[in-house]
Amino acid sequence: MLAMRWGILPLIGAMIWSQAFSQATYDTLPYSPVHYKQRIDRFAKEPVVTGKILFLGSSQTERGNWRRLLKDSSVVNRGISGDNTFGVLRRLDDIMRRKPSKIFLLIGVDDLSKNIPTEVVLENIFAIISKLRAGSPKPSIFVQSLLPVNPALKNFPPSFAKQDQIIELNGLLKKYSDVLKFTFIDIHSEFVDKQNVFDPKLTIDGLYLNSSGYAHWIDFLRKNNYVP
Repeated sequence: MLAMRWGILPLIGAMIWSQAFSQATYDTLPYSPVHYKQRIDRFAKEPVVTGKILFLGSSQTERGNWRRLLKDSSVVNRGISGDNTFGVLRRLDDIMRRKPSKIFLLIGVDDLSKNIPTEVVLENIFAIISKLRAGSPKPSIFVQSLLPVNPALKNFPPSFAKQDQIIELNGLLKKYSDVLKFTFIDIHSEFVDKQNVFDPKLTIDGLYLNSSGYAHWIDFLRKNNYVP
């Protein structure tokens, strides 16, 4: 069990009631398996350059032009639209071979949209961190909170209306960051408006960021000295 592997607080052990369920109960495939494979094939063809900043996640990560935003042509984008924690776990060997200096992880909302329990998503994120920590040299791991959503906006995909679960998962990631020795970055609070939903000025449809949203994201990371 996860609690035994990590030797952390009893709450985690209680949370892993989800182990009683077969993972086959859940839809763990990426939203677009074809796109997932295409991205994996593309990654495999890229030269292995070590010691770089790497962004890891799903659509919010893939859509970011991190090299332009950071003015650094060596930044590595390992986002795959429609991916989830299960997909990230399957592709960590590529990440570890590149021995990044910093990893910025943002993953989980696609899991929640498929009604995968928060406890399962949390366990998978802990497993991702564990495997990344096994790499040498060990990277600085920054786990970013899930972004907010705004179901009231036009074209919002209804399956992603998981505000309560997003807040719950973010709170748990923050709570256990010290124990598991990763840096938790709360970007959620940077993107909400006065109604505590995704600020319309920073999103296309209440789920995906617009160009202003990405600029705001990088400005926040830079202001807090997470990136140069």
